[in-house]
Formats: sequence, C-alpha cells, structure tokens
Amino acid sequence: MNDILKRDVTFLRGVGERKAATLKKELEVETWGDLLYYFPYRHVDRTRIYTTNELIDGMPYVQLQGEIIGFVEEGRGAKKRLKAYFKDAAGVIELVWFNGASYILRSLKVNTPYTIFGKPNKFGDTFSIPHPEVEPAKGPLSSVGKLYPMYSATERMKRSGLNSRNISELQKYILMEVHGKLEETLPQYIVQGYQMLSIEEALCMIHFPTSPRMLQRAQARLKMEELFYLTLRMQYLHRERKEETVGLVVTPKDDGHLTKFKREGLKFQLTGAQERVVGELLADMASGQQMNRLVQGDVGSGKTVVALLSMLAAMDSGYQVCMMAPTEILAQQHFKSISNMLASQKDIRVALLTGSMKQKERKPLLEALANGEIDILVGTHILTQEYVQFHNLGLAVIDEQHRFGVYQRSVLWEKSRHLNPHILIMSATPIPRTLAMTLYGDLDVSIIDELPPGRTPIITKHAYTHQMADVNQFIFQQLSEGRQCYIVFPLIEESEKMDLMSLEEGYEQFKHAFPAHKVGMVHGKLKPEVKEEEMRKFASGETNILVATTVIEVGVDVPNATVMVITSAERFGLSQLHQLRGRVGRGSHQSYCILVSGDSIGETSLQRIQIMCQSTDGFYLAEQDLKIRGHGDMEGTRQSGVGLDLRIADLSEDGRYVQFCSNLVGHILKEDPELRLDKNRLLRLRLDKMLVNEKDWGLIS
Repeated sequence: MNDILKRDVTFLRGVGERKAATLKKELEVETWGDLLYYFPYRHVDRTRIYTTNELIDGMPYVQLQGEIIGFVEEGRGAKKRLKAYFKDAAGVIELVWFNGASYILRSLKVNTPYTIFGKPNKFGDTFSIPHPEVEPAKGPLSSVGKLYPMYSATERMKRSGLNSRNISELQKYILMEVHGKLEETLPQYIVQGYQMLSIEEALCMIHFPTSPRMLQRAQARLKMEELFYLTLRMQYLHRERKEETVGLVVTPKDDGHLTKFKREGLKFQLTGAQERVVGELLADMASGQQMNRLVQGDVGSGKTVVALLSMLAAMDSGYQVCMMAPTEILAQQHFKSISNMLASQKDIRVALLTGSMKQKERKPLLEALANGEIDILVGTHILTQEYVQFHNLGLAVIDEQHRFGVYQRSVLWEKSRHLNPHILIMSATPIPRTLAMTLYGDLDVSIIDELPPGRTPIITKHAYTHQMADVNQFIFQQLSEGRQCYIVFPLIEESEKMDLMSLEEGYEQFKHAFPAHKVGMVHGKLKPEVKEEEMRKFASGETNILVATTVIEVGVDVPNATVMVITSAERFGLSQLHQLRGRVGRGSHQSYCILVSGDSIGETSLQRIQIMCQSTDGFYLAEQDLKIRGHGDMEGTRQSGVGLDLRIADLSEDGRYVQFCSNLVGHILKEDPELRLDKNRLLRLRLDKMLVNEKDWGLIS
C-alpha cells in the first residue's frame, strides 16, 4: 500500500485518541488507508430539490430549500427539544433536534436561505425531519446536485461524533491530501487494456461520484481488483501445491480393509455420485501428491460413508486416520456411526477423544494413539492440541469446514511425522459454483449431487403468523404419535428494528401451549457444555420440543424428530432454510417443515418461501439464493459458512466479475507462472505480501 495511506487516523483533522479508539473498535480502522477503503453502503441522490407539498409518508431522504421562520423550545430535562419551522414556496414543516439546542440556535439564522437534508416523518397532518443536515443554500461545500455518500455508523460511533456526515468529511480530507500521490495497484496493461479508472479516480468516485455512471465505473474497478487478487492468491496456491506438495502414496490392497468392508460391511448400494467421488479421492491419494479436497454433499447424500471408504484405503497402506467434528455431540455421533459400520471388522480400532474426557481415560488413549494401536481417532478441536501425537497419520477428515479456523486445520496437517497427510474436508452447505470458484480456488472440489433412493421427501408448507393455532395443532398431533419437533427463531433478544418474536418469548409461549410436554432451549450464548446437554436430551428423547436459534443448522441426527417449524422464515436465506430443514427427515417417518412468516411480507421473501416449498435440492436452492439474495428485505441475512472479508464485491451479485477474474488470472499464470516478467512485477509484490505468514495454511484452506 502507498506509504501515505499508512498514516494513523490520529493525523486526521478532528480525530483524537478517543475517536481513533472508537474507529479501531467498531470498524477495525487504524490508518488512512483503512478508512479510505471503508466504502459507503449507498448514495443518496441530491440532484433533486423537493417541495414540502411533495412529501409523503415513508419517503427516504429528501432535500428541501427554503428558510427557517422561527424557533421554539419544548419540554424539560431529558424530554427537552428544539423545534424550527421551515418554510418554502409550498408550505411549512417542522425540524426537530433532541440535543445540541444551544449550538443550533447560535449557528442557524431566521429568514436565511438553507438547504436541508433528512428523512421526513409524518405525525398527524404535519411532517417533521429530526436532526436534519442544514447548510447554506449556496455554500462552497454544498452537497446539492451530487450523489451523497451514506456510511454505516454504530450508536457508539455516533456518540463519539462519527456519524455518516463526519465520516464523509474525513474521506474528503484524505482524498485532498493523497491527490496525485497514490500509486496504481494494478498493472497498467490491465487498467488500460480494460479501460478501467485509475485507483485514485476509483476511490474518489466511490466516495463522491460526479454521476451515476462514474459511480458504476468506480464500483466495477474496485470489485474487479478485490476479486482479482483473491483469485490470484487461490490459483497460485493451487498450482504451487499441485507441483510441489509431495504426499503419501495410498494403494488399497486386494484383501485389505476397503475390499472387506465393501464385501461384508456395506449394507447398501452406493449411488453413482458416491462411486464417482470415492474414485476421485482414491486417485488423489494414489497420485503421490498431497490430497486437499473438499467434498460437498447435500444433507443425507452419504458423505460419511464416502469418507470412511477413503479412511479404509489409507489404513490399507498402514496409516492412521482421524476425523475432526465441530462439536462433542457430533463427534460422538460420527464415532457411533463409524463403529456401527465397521462392526464386522473387529481388527479395526476406533477411538473417541473429546474435551470432557477425564485424564485417567485420556492418558491410555493417547499412549495407544502414539504407539499406532488406534486406527481411527474421532474427536473435536482437541485433536489439534500438541499432546495429541499420532504414530503414522495418513489422512485427516474435517467435518463442516467453516466451523474451524485455518490455523486449526494447519495444525492437523503437521501431525504427521513424515510426509504431509491427505486432507479431506466435508461440507453439507451447498455452495453455488461461482462461489466455490472463489472460496475454494486452492482446493479440489467434489460434489455428491445425488441422494440415495427410497428416501421420503420432506413436505414443506408455508403458514402465516395468524395461522399459528393450526401449526400448534399439527405439532400436537405429531407429538401424540411419539415424534419430536424443532422450533427455530432468528433472534435471541427483542429487536427494536424488526418486529420478531424473541427466542425467550417463544420458549415461554411453547411451554404454555404444550404443558404436558418437555420443552428445551438452545442458543449461541449458552455455555458449550449446557448446549451439548440440551442437545443430548433432545437426541435421547427426554425433550419433546427443542426451541432454538440457527445453532442447530449443523447438528446431530435425531431420527425421531419429524417437524421443523421456522418462525420469521422471511428473514432467512434459502441456503440456511435448507440447512435447517435438513435436521428432520432422518428417520423412517414422514417429516415436515413449516415456514412461518409475518402476515405481510415482501415479494422477494414470498418468492424464496415458494421456492423452498417446491424443491428439496440443495444445489438448486443455492443457485436460486445467489440470484435473489441481497435484495428487498434480505438485508442482514448472509449465506452460512461463507467467511470472506470482502469490502465491496458481493458474490451473490458479481458472478460476472468472478468469471472474468478467473479467466484473466488463468491466462496470466499460464504465460508467467512465477510472475517474473516486468509487467507483472506489481502482481508479484502484492502476492508475496498476501502469502506472508499464511503460505502453509493456505495449502489446506
């Protein structure tokens, strides 16, 4: 980055230690560059001047020109406020300030032309604008006639004097100071070849665009650059690993564990997709290069048996294997499932290691592991601890990869005393191909896109809030037949912004509605051991109804649970709704998913719910999610498990940039694999910075 952008924010006019601390805590902004790359979330069109008789209730921000004809102070103490009467040619409205009255009275003059900007509210027959921005109608810094940037600011920031307008002024100051001093961040042959704005032009136009067209060009330049460097890092690591990372050679024996299991232990026919993916895994492990493969499979597609087959192949070549799960209860489930599938092969030793095990149980297990007496070790993140030592680790299977940090996975990689163990990552989160291309460009991706035959599809229905009595009646019917039910809520605390029923309130309501049944509750703020105990009670049948947040989207198998009720379903994305629905339908009984929405929902939300009711294909839903996500009332819902720190690019909307960058990077690396040509010098420098301290981790990320 240019040196001038490394300056501390305390060198900005008006930013002292207190504001700097707030910027760091709230936005992770410490330097000029950090702030300059904190982009507006939208721009307000200030090219139009409204008149007071054009105002209607519910309008967004508007701009008016006129005069203040008088002030009046109302109320006392905490309820004191200042009111001004603002008049234009068409009428009069009120301006209201709840604090800072003395400053306002000193700054603003009666019968002087002003431009005001704010969000109108209607009370009775009168419009008012609380805390408007006011500036002289023809001031030198006037925003009139421009696209005005709006920046997200937390309540703490606003209390520290860092609202959207304050941030805008800081951006203006930085841009004036860096004018003519910013070095280009992409090679000239890319910038000129594709007629992009320069980096300085793009940064100016993203904050203070002179026209909608220039804003669009600035967004295109910055999105493209962000995705370009992300793609460059991924593709470079992928190529490097393919060429340099030597792995253990795994070759199944004719009379080994894999053959015996297929002949005696496998009680069902593999699907074509499972056969294909197993073939890809075995080919990887036999290649002499370290396997780094992500296996994506919808809920119920049979990922565990695919992983087990690759484990048995590794054991045939004399290696130990491990499987790491995100929670203790999931680890126990995997241990039980694998032990049951291998029941006929008594010579295979499967063990479970969790954080709750007592020292006297743990010690002999760790000794057996280090001596090579344990073949398969299933556990939680405790497997990454230094004292967990393998004799000969050949394969590490990681379930639900987004629950683990790259660091934890890299530690597993280092557990082998010899060459790098193979890495198999399993995910039940269907990810669209454009997303996978960006997120996992340095991993090989296999997809199990076929469900085993004979599964009873889950019936999905939509209900409105006013129909909850009918929903409760249906739940009661299922409970009477001995089944169990999940109830999911989107929030854990009452939100003033959205009229959603909170988890605690819902818990009390369902306890009252079903007094003869036991109701449990789990959410992300519970201590892990409490959450595990609540999940255990539900899995064992002690609890009939589990009221929960989305913490259960990756959870245990409860074959007896046949009803999933998702409240405020309009607030979830399709992918998350599908993950939650996948908690039921795991037994032999017909299962149901009921999507409960508010009585009045937007067109986009209704479209999502209808798609959910029509399809149970996770990959189809993920593609549909990508098409419609980010619009309407979807603000705040993001696809679960996607952990990219993107400042401006949006993978749900910018698929064309993803494809463009993938093609461009592929062409560049084909011509200059090590980026040694003069024209690519900038790319090499940027890549080296990205790879510092993460080279090893990137190989398995």
